[in-house]
Amino acid sequence: MRVVLNGEVIQLPEHVLFVSDILKQYEIHQRCVVVEVNGEIISRVEHQSTRLVDKDRIEIVHFVGGG
Repeated sequence: MRVVLNGEVIQLPEHVLFVSDILKQYEIHQRCVVVEVNGEIISRVEHQSTRLVDKDRIEIVHFVGGG
């Protein structure tokens, strides 16, 4: 399936079906990010149940600490 991830069109592997799968694919820890799919923020609880489909627009925002 082809999706837009942070503004870039990518082809996802066949095993990536849910938001949680894409986070695992890119080795992103769920506690440090906000995920938006098609303009809607997806709660951490919904990561495993939100299924991705062709042409979804996904934004992943990382939180970085520092001072």
